[in-house]
Amino acid sequence: MANKIYSRLNFHKHTFCIWKEVLFAEISDLKISYTSQSGSRYIFTVEGLYRISNHWGRVANCHWRLIPLADFKSQHTIVGYANWADFYSNDDTSKLFFIKMDFETQEVNFYHKHSLGNNEKVILRNAKETAKTIRTVKQVLNETDWAKHLHYEDLEVLRKQIIEALITSDKSFLEIKKAYL
Repeated sequence: MANKIYSRLNFHKHTFCIWKEVLFAEISDLKISYTSQSGSRYIFTVEGLYRISNHWGRVANCHWRLIPLADFKSQHTIVGYANWADFYSNDDTSKLFFIKMDFETQEVNFYHKHSLGNNEKVILRNAKETAKTIRTVKQVLNETDWAKHLHYEDLEVLRKQIIEALITSDKSFLEIKKAYL
């Protein structure tokens, strides 16, 4: 199935997108094309669009994630940019998302299946399953109660093994932990 083509007419209808924060200086000479009811402003270009907004994440029926230049603070107005090709179809029931973990930065995030590399092997989940798995990964990263009755020598090694199992299999957290009893 070919990817849908997005433009100024449909980018805001059930889409997933990863926006990159840019400096306000990048848009200083550009004219606002549209202002939404929530106050977000948009500048359309041939290649993509800029969004000036203080809210990111779940936006109406879209999942729009922002890659910040520095630590993102909610309610601060930020300029994000995305190419039209960065938009993908989104709905809450289809298995459209996969999870990646960066063990160096301790960051877990989700991505759309159309952004996959050719040889990547992933488990696709719907939005609800993806959110639940990410919550579990964060629990494994930040808490210790879950490991109370498990057999292991190094908690950090165990964390990595559990997280890799969570994001690369359909097994539940309970099923994965049973292997360490």
